[in-house]
Amino acid sequence: MASLSGLASALESYRGRDRLIRVLGYCCQLVGGVLVEQCPTRSEVGTRLLVVSTQLSHCRTILRLFDDLAMFVYTKQYGLGAQEEDAFVRWVSVLGNLADQLYYPCEHVAWAADARVLHVDSSRWWTLSTTLWALSLLLGVARSLWMLLKLRQRLRSPTAPFTSPLPRGKRRAMEAQMQWEALSLLSNLADLANAVHWLPRGVLWAGRFPPWLVGLMGTISSILSMYQAARASSQAEATTP
Repeated sequence: MASLSGLASALESYRGRDRLIRVLGYCCQLVGGVLVEQCPTRSEVGTRLLVVSTQLSHCRTILRLFDDLAMFVYTKQYGLGAQEEDAFVRWVSVLGNLADQLYYPCEHVAWAADARVLHVDSSRWWTLSTTLWALSLLLGVARSLWMLLKLRQRLRSPTAPFTSPLPRGKRRAMEAQMQWEALSLLSNLADLANAVHWLPRGVLWAGRFPPWLVGLMGTISSILSMYQAARASSQAEATTP
């Protein structure tokens, strides 16, 4: 019952619903792609699962029509990252926020063009939005790699003379942050693989992924994201008086 109430609580929030729709969509694409490619007798079931996956993706696209304001508020609050001690992390985060902010209106135009609300070439806008998404993911990968390097150096650096070693609590906090950054790195790399696949042909491996591989990469990223969200939620509950 506790797990059901936790799921119901997560589904009450927009982010919780989006994570569930995302993982369901990619799982349908993974299973559907495998059935179509490897099991001819189940190809009809696989095709239906791919249709479900496409519709769930469209659902998320429409829901993102309302994300611009939330992203703008977050970008404004972060500003130039004055609270960050590391200059590299600061500017990578600022550029990532800018890419995310520009991503939404580009995707909205592409969606409106597909829906024949606007008479423009949707393919160009889809390419631009996907490029911005890939750039944001690449910046996220760079940030996570940098943070992992810095945290590893701090944990492994020899203690200087006349200085005390790191307190156990601080060491545990740094190790937990390293785990978080490692999960973020893996999630962003999985999404980046798909983002490149959706770019125009001729760009690296664009257009070469079969549906099941797109579903696999998306499922990995979605599960990691859901795990991080659940972990953050449990930590927040543990620290709440």
